[in-house]
Amino acid sequence: MLLILLAGCSEPDPIQRISGPAQGSTFMVSYWSDKQADNTVLEQQLKQELDRIDLLMSNYRKDSVIEAFNTQQSTATKEVGPELVQLVQIAREVSAQSQGCYDLTIKPLFELWGFRGDKLTIPTAEQIRATKALVGLDKVQTVNTHQLAKLQPELRIDLSSIAQGYTVAQLAKLLEQAGVENYLVEVGGELISRGHKPGQKPWRIAIEKPLPDSQSLQKIIEVKQAEPLAIMTSGTYRHFYDDAGVRYSHVLDGRSGAPVTHHTVSTTILIPDASWADAWSTAFLCLGSEQGLPLANKLKLPVLFIDQQGNDFVEKPSRALTEALASKKTFSFVE
Repeated sequence: MLLILLAGCSEPDPIQRISGPAQGSTFMVSYWSDKQADNTVLEQQLKQELDRIDLLMSNYRKDSVIEAFNTQQSTATKEVGPELVQLVQIAREVSAQSQGCYDLTIKPLFELWGFRGDKLTIPTAEQIRATKALVGLDKVQTVNTHQLAKLQPELRIDLSSIAQGYTVAQLAKLLEQAGVENYLVEVGGELISRGHKPGQKPWRIAIEKPLPDSQSLQKIIEVKQAEPLAIMTSGTYRHFYDDAGVRYSHVLDGRSGAPVTHHTVSTTILIPDASWADAWSTAFLCLGSEQGLPLANKLKLPVLFIDQQGNDFVEKPSRALTEALASKKTFSFVE
């Protein structure tokens, strides 16, 4: 959600662009192809897919499939379709690896803390304890490949930390079905790229400097590999509350039921699968570098943690990221 697409030079631009509103945010598709692609037809297909996923996964829509599951106050089996079951399974695995820090069901805790309203409300320990009884992916049962059930009737699932990653992957599939092999797809800042720009020039993506009131560059990524690469960044510095001299991040730790207190303000992961990347970027932001970096090293995931120390930002790359940068085969950082 914190990525900037960098524009190219002033020469005639062969890159086609399709953009518009999507999932409460915006989307941008940039592509070019040696093969003839009908831009009008492709735009229609992309927007139809965005509408389809919106009706399936958007929590802000009362008529979405996920909200029908959320509002069902029972433990009865519910038909949700294979895509939602797949995303819940990905989230379940990421949650387990993060020891419960990442959790799709913590929406009641957000509401308890007031993050869905206009101001922060600091709950009591008893209120947190009572609300935590309503959350937990262990209370979601995967019945089969297309059905879910609740073990806690009041449980709700919020897909905002994974749905946009899934969406960019789906849009990328449509481009590839049309014969397009060089593209950037971005939805709400979540991004996947493939191939290169015309003239064998690499796609260039910038990570924002984690400052709350500005848009300046921290790092530029040049993508060099031909195969798809998802680049997902999560940060704490756009959404927070200050109260009595204490800053409360909007990122909640599912284990404690409270906002994280570490100094990691941004995490970026670069892996092929956009759904996993979206979930992992949030999970690593929840864990912070102290807990997240050892996990990224264990799982051999290329992750960049950025910690704030006073007015300075300290970059902490995982071993897999350091090795990938050293090889210069898949992507590189440009200062």
